[in-house]
Amino acid sequence: MSVSADISLHHRPVRGTTMAYREIGSREAPHVVFLHGNPTSSYIWRNIMPLVAPVGHCVAPDLIGYGQSGKPDIAYRFFDHADYLDALIDDLDIRSAYLVAQDWGTALAFHLAARRPDFVRGLAFMEFIRPMRDWSDFHQHQAARDTFRKFRTPGEGEAMILDNNAFVERVLPGSILRQLSAEEMDAYRAPFTTRESRKPTLMLPRELPIAGEPADVDQSLTAAHAALAASTYPKLLFVGTPGALVSPAFAADFAATLTHCAVIQLGAGAHYLQEDHPEAIGRSVAGWIAGIEAASAQPRFAA
Repeated sequence: MSVSADISLHHRPVRGTTMAYREIGSREAPHVVFLHGNPTSSYIWRNIMPLVAPVGHCVAPDLIGYGQSGKPDIAYRFFDHADYLDALIDDLDIRSAYLVAQDWGTALAFHLAARRPDFVRGLAFMEFIRPMRDWSDFHQHQAARDTFRKFRTPGEGEAMILDNNAFVERVLPGSILRQLSAEEMDAYRAPFTTRESRKPTLMLPRELPIAGEPADVDQSLTAAHAALAASTYPKLLFVGTPGALVSPAFAADFAATLTHCAVIQLGAGAHYLQEDHPEAIGRSVAGWIAGIEAASAQPRFAA
């Protein structure tokens, strides 16, 4: 499953380094910004963006330290990613957009929407990050909880992720139902060929807001989820069975707490749903955007 020839790759100077992004679709159409998670890149949206391009100007950034973006000497905390993403969005003069997000991309989308509610035309999301009371709220499998506890343990996490590239070699393929091709695995490995380059993939598991830690991330995402619950923009929640961070039952309950949130059941899937269900996601997002845009274009007559 290779990248569509119609998708172009660009690099922009941002905060003293560069950020890469993929782009497809008419610049006259509404912006659609795709936000990936750990340890992926804009590459994960390669089979979805062409399906959305007929109704949107699709832009998929590589988060700082990921994909073909630069790797500055920073901590790679959640707030670093938010700062660099903000700077890229401003540089590209994107003033409003539909957000399509998965994993840490959802945390960034929620955080962005809370700070700039007028920016968001709609939010489509899946396998999302949220503040968790304790480890029982994280993931549906005990083995995954045990692994992530090790990732957060000083020394042990470095050995697993920095030395052995565990996030790319184990977590990624283990959270996709189909088998990735050699070409696809090579694309995911390419940004993380050295120990130092893997630092971003180690930091984000340690940023997960579990049992109130890290406190600043927990507070920020608690506020972002409160803003999400109070928002009225359209929402589309995708869920796989059994899912990883989000089960079908949890998705239904969560959607019921939101305004204007529809749930799309994709069928069998774990965490990286874009790799198992690109066509269903792409066509659903395209139809959803087309419907919203058509409704907003309808003249409204006073009674």
